[in-house]
Amino acid sequence: MKRLYLIGMGPGGPEYLTIQAIETLKRIDVFFMLEKEGRGKDELLRMRHDILQRYLGDSDYRVVTAISPERRTLPDGYRETVRAWHDTKRQLFARLIDEELQDGQSGALLLWGDPSLYDQTVTMIAELVDASDGALEFEIIPGITSVQVLTAKHKIPLNRVGESITITTGRHVERCDPAEIHNAVVMLDYNASFQRFTGQDMDVYWGGYLGCPDEVLVSGPVDDVLDELLSTKARVREEKGWLLDIYLLRRRLDEGD
Repeated sequence: MKRLYLIGMGPGGPEYLTIQAIETLKRIDVFFMLEKEGRGKDELLRMRHDILQRYLGDSDYRVVTAISPERRTLPDGYRETVRAWHDTKRQLFARLIDEELQDGQSGALLLWGDPSLYDQTVTMIAELVDASDGALEFEIIPGITSVQVLTAKHKIPLNRVGESITITTGRHVERCDPAEIHNAVVMLDYNASFQRFTGQDMDVYWGGYLGCPDEVLVSGPVDDVLDELLSTKARVREEKGWLLDIYLLRRRLDEGD
């Protein structure tokens, strides 16, 4: 039997790995790394290699790198585009496990943050396990999420008393009625959808490259910090060629609420 571990590596800095994750690293025979296209890919791979070097040194393990499938827009719409992309990635995972992992060995994927939060790798691997007829098992090692790091860095609680918290995507925030959003963490927002929330009495707590040496934070009323936030996002993306960011949108309460 082969075993695969999905290890949450936190937001990127080696110090954010849990003790459970570090102990799991020591049992891995093969680490699989997917290399994205475009500028900045070398840095993204180096972060994973830095983690392995820090906690494993020159111990006996292999690293297998493969090109991550590109998401190609299909005329059938967003859902079909994502479904086709996931199918291609699942086929890639199946090939890597078949060709690079021997029976009795353990493999691992180092995944940003916590694999259980906004990462469909869990679903893809679960489908491969179901189809393996007992030849493959997997385990999830949870990690510190960017949500936790965001609120810690801004020194605010994630929730307010008696109020729920929503975790959603930039795609939803880009299209929803702004009145729907009261207290929401927004992930995967490539189009800076917080621009829609001027004049809404909203505060924003934004973070880029959280937990990394080049971490950037911006916070304040959306109306006041919008220009700064847009210019900051554009500048750091241009400098590095990639950007991982997240933010909290929070509607200000009336006095007495």
